[in-house]
Amino acid sequence: MKNLIVTLGFIFAAQPIWAACAEDKVTVSGDWGQARFSVDVADDPQERARGLMFVEDLPIMSGMLFVYEQPQPVSFWMQNTLIPLDMIFAAPDGEILSIHENAIPLETTPIPGGDGILVVLEINGGLSARLGIAEGDFLQHPALGSKAFLNCDEKSDD
Repeated sequence: MKNLIVTLGFIFAAQPIWAACAEDKVTVSGDWGQARFSVDVADDPQERARGLMFVEDLPIMSGMLFVYEQPQPVSFWMQNTLIPLDMIFAAPDGEILSIHENAIPLETTPIPGGDGILVVLEINGGLSARLGIAEGDFLQHPALGSKAFLNCDEKSDD
């Protein structure tokens, strides 16, 4: 596992900083290092309602980012979701406020994420623990107030 994290760190470090500003990328950073996920963004009610329902396989460093118009209490369930997922709930500044690991496929019991949530990152079940992602770490994405530490203004057309 340690080799996976080290390898991922080298891969991500080699990419230009502006690549982290892409709408289809989320970077998670913490004391353990950082990881970058390719994501589909669900930023309207219909996309958020469908989420990852009926998806049979999710590539390892992929996921879905749910973006809300304003910070709010959110709750998820796994109805029609066929794979276990980790749900990472974050505040408007990108701080991870809570993580629900290994949500059970097809379960309809609500999974509360807490108050003040602006985005939720769903990734493969168990991956957040394997990478070391924890509450207090940070998500980086253009939808968040995290541009200050991404320096997205330096994006180039190269």
